[in-house]
Amino acid sequence: MTAPERQVNRRYAELTTAQIDTALSRDSILVLPTGAIEPHGPHLPLATDLIVAEAVAAAVVERGAAAGQDVWLLPSLGYTKSDEHARLPGTVWLRASTLFETIVDIGASLAQTPARRLLFVNAHGGNSALIEVAARELRRRFDLQTFFSSGPAHPGPTERGLGIHAGWAETSMMLHLRPDLVHMDQAVAAVADGVADASLVGFAGPVRFGWLSTDFAESGVIGDPTGADADIGAGLFDERVDALVAALPEIAVFDPGRVRR
Repeated sequence: MTAPERQVNRRYAELTTAQIDTALSRDSILVLPTGAIEPHGPHLPLATDLIVAEAVAAAVVERGAAAGQDVWLLPSLGYTKSDEHARLPGTVWLRASTLFETIVDIGASLAQTPARRLLFVNAHGGNSALIEVAARELRRRFDLQTFFSSGPAHPGPTERGLGIHAGWAETSMMLHLRPDLVHMDQAVAAVADGVADASLVGFAGPVRFGWLSTDFAESGVIGDPTGADADIGAGLFDERVDALVAALPEIAVFDPGRVRR
């Protein structure tokens, strides 16, 4: 009877220091999940964004490696830029400058390995702009090829296109990933009608605005979780994972016009 074949370890932090130079190459893709610890209404846990980011990133690495991609999972960043939720209990956040320098320090460290490709898999919208700036900083200072994905928005049918926090999509995904942490009996709609009624000012309009989650509802919810469904969540999860897995071959060779050394 033969022993079962062991799966290749694809977790960066489980490598030994002796394995780094042999396991990684300049075309290895390091995947860094970024989430948050912040309120998601009375029905979802503080770690919602972190749970989603870790699950998506782990699935991308697993499926990508199975397809032959040289991809590795880094430990996640859980404490990030969440100060838009600071007025609600439970939020743990870093200042933008602190998170920026943390990402730069991580990049400096990873640049000491053979790997030169870093993909951020982000599940917290408050991180998106900062990660985009930090990605350029890592490109300039450490010659890393940097990539980031925050995922597409999926507003639900009752959210007027504005389900951006603890609403239909996020609650559906959590019902798929961690139903034990979801309290649907506590789910309450809080649609941002004041934003939806504006024609030019909005979250993604030609004119954007500074906001706090409590501007819209005391719960901090911006959306309608009441119609969330686990099967919908499974579909949304697979859609995001499949898109990122499909992008891995391109990420592995992407070079915007420069001669590689």
